[in-house]
Amino acid sequence: MNLIQQKDWFDSASFHEVFYTDAPLGAFPTDEGTTFSLWAPTAQEVTVYLYRDGTGGESYRHVRLEPTEKGVWKWRSHKNLAGVYYDYDVTVDGVCRRTADPWARACGLNGNRSMVVDLRATDPQGWSEDKAPAIPAESIIWETHVKDFSWDPAGGFDPADRGRYTAFCRTGTSVNGEGNFPTGIDYLKKLGITHVQLMPIYDFGSVDEAGPADRYNWGYDPVNYNIPEGVYSSDPHHGEVRIRELKEAIASLHRNGFRVIMDVVYNHTYTLDSWLWRTVPWYFYRQRGDGSFSDGSGCGSEIASERSMCSRYILDSILYWCDEYHIDGFRFDLMGLTDEELMKQIRTALDEKYGKGEKLMYGEPWRGGDASPKVGTVLCDKGNLKRLPLSVGAFCDDTRDAVKGSLMDIHAVGFVNGGGISADKLRRCIVGWSGDNGAFAAPQQTITYLSCHDDWTMWDKLISTMNGGQDHLALHPHVVQANRLAAAINFCCMGHPFLLSGEEFGRTKNGVKNSFKSEAAINRLDWNRSMENASLVDYYRGLIALRKQLSSLQDKSETACQRVIGNEQYSYHCASVLLKSPEDRWKELLLIFNGGDSCAVSLPEGKWQILCDGSDSFLWQKEVFAPQQVSVGRVSPLILGKIE
Repeated sequence: MNLIQQKDWFDSASFHEVFYTDAPLGAFPTDEGTTFSLWAPTAQEVTVYLYRDGTGGESYRHVRLEPTEKGVWKWRSHKNLAGVYYDYDVTVDGVCRRTADPWARACGLNGNRSMVVDLRATDPQGWSEDKAPAIPAESIIWETHVKDFSWDPAGGFDPADRGRYTAFCRTGTSVNGEGNFPTGIDYLKKLGITHVQLMPIYDFGSVDEAGPADRYNWGYDPVNYNIPEGVYSSDPHHGEVRIRELKEAIASLHRNGFRVIMDVVYNHTYTLDSWLWRTVPWYFYRQRGDGSFSDGSGCGSEIASERSMCSRYILDSILYWCDEYHIDGFRFDLMGLTDEELMKQIRTALDEKYGKGEKLMYGEPWRGGDASPKVGTVLCDKGNLKRLPLSVGAFCDDTRDAVKGSLMDIHAVGFVNGGGISADKLRRCIVGWSGDNGAFAAPQQTITYLSCHDDWTMWDKLISTMNGGQDHLALHPHVVQANRLAAAINFCCMGHPFLLSGEEFGRTKNGVKNSFKSEAAINRLDWNRSMENASLVDYYRGLIALRKQLSSLQDKSETACQRVIGNEQYSYHCASVLLKSPEDRWKELLLIFNGGDSCAVSLPEGKWQILCDGSDSFLWQKEVFAPQQVSVGRVSPLILGKIE
C-alpha cells in the first residue's frame, strides 16, 4: 500500500468502523494487577519493556502484548506496577520502532519513557475538595509562562521556587523581598484579574529537563500531551513529582481566587517522529494529495483532528486535564487547523460534564501555512467562527492592529501611535467585531487583546513606532501615555479582555519579536519594572475595576451591538461611541478616544460624570462632573457616565 492509498484508507468510513474504539488506553494499576493497552491497528507485533528508572539502564522484563478487538493490544500483569517505567516496540510493515506510550499519564526524564502511576497517590492534601472560584461576572485573562512568572531574582521568590510550579503556591512575596510592592500571587490579587492562562505546561521537547537552570522555551512543542512538563518541577527524574507540584499550583491559584486556563497545542507535535507516529505511522497526521506530510502549522507537521481516533485522543486529553488537574479552560494554539466538528464535540462534552459555560474555550482562528484536511472538513478559522457555538471564542486581531498597528510590519502604526481611526472602525472594535460586519457572531466569542506572548510586546511595538526603536528600558512619558490610551480602548471593548503578563507595566523584551527560545533573562517578568512603572499598573487596576461595573461592556449576547446609540467622528484622531446601559448607575456610557492633540468635544444633553481620563482611571470613585463642552487630553481617553 503506497502513501496515497494509505491516506485514503485512514480517511475512509471503513477504517473507522473496523478500528474506532472507546476502550480505555494506557497503563492502569490496581491492587489486583496492571493492564497495558495500546491502540496500534497497523502493527504486526507489540512488546512492552519495563524499567526501574525513568532514564538509563536496561529493562528488567519484556512481554509481548496480545492483539484484541479494534486494533488494541493488551497485556495484564498480576502485580501493581505503579512507579514502574515502560516503553514499547511496535512493528509495522517489518519496521520496529521504540516508542513511549502516547496515552501515558506520567513519564520519566524528558518524557522518553512512560510511567505507570497511581494518580491518587499524587494528590496533594485537600485535592478532592479543590474547587475553582465561582465564575466571575466578567473574565479578565492574564497570560503568563511558568518560568517568566518567578524567574527574576527581584521577584522575592525563594531560589528553590524560581521558574517552578511551586512559585504559584507562595504568597507574601514582594519586590526584592522588601515588602513595599507585591509580586506573584499577591500582585495578581491587587491587579484584579480573574483568570491566569498558563503557556504550555504539558510535557514538551524543546528543553532538556536535566540541563542548566536557565534553559528556556515557550513550549509549543508537544511530546506527551497528558503529562506535565518536568522542567518546572523540583525533580523531573521522578514522574510523580511534576504531577503533584502542578496540582499544588492549581489548587493555590484556585484558593487565591483565580481560575486556570491551559494553553494547548493539538495542531502539531514537536517532531513528526512522535509517539503517535511510531505507534500508528501517518494516521494522526494530515498528508497532501501526493501522500507527503502537510505542514499547516509551520512547525513541521499537522495533526489530522478529523480522523476519529485522533479526535477521540484530543477530546480525551481535554477531559483528562479537567478531571485530573481541575483545569478551568483551554486556549487552543492555531485553532484554525482544528476541525469544526471536534470543537463542537469538545464544547458539548465540557458542558454536559461540568455545566454549561463552566469551562472557557477559545483559540487562534488562523494557522501557520496551507492545510490539507480531509475533503469536506470545515476548519475553525476566522471565516468560520459564526458556525461555532457562541461559547467557543477566538482572538480578535482586528482590534489589536487597529489600536497599535499590524504585527506584520514593525513600522506600521495604529490609532494610539500616530494613525487615525474612523468612528465606524472604533464602533466595530467596541462591539468586538461581532454581528453583520465582523467575524464574530457575538461578543461572547471575542477575545479582545493588544498583546500576547507572540510577536513584540505592546511596549516594544510602541517604542518601535514612537521612539525610533531606541531605548526600550526607559519609561518615556509619551509612550506610557499611548500605552494608557491603548489599555483604555481594550478594556472598553465588548468580549473577554485579555492581556500579556507585564503589559500593565510596559513589559519589554528589548525589541526581540519572537522570543520563543531566547534566554530566560529576556522573557522573565521584570518585577523591579512593575514597581518603577507602578502608575501604569494602577491605571490598569482602575480600568479593570471600572469594567467590572459596566454591564454595557460585559454584554456578550448577540444583541449587544444594539446598545450602541451614538457614534461620532470629531477629527481624524478623535472619535466616540455612545452606549445605553439601563442596568447600571450610569444609564449611558460615552467613550471618547483621542489619539492626537487635545481637543474640545460637546457632550450630549445630561449630567455626565467623568469615570476615567488619560491620567486617572479611578475617577469613577470621585464626584467629578464634566462641563457641556469638555476638553479631551492629548493621546487620552475620556470615559463618561450619564447620571441623569
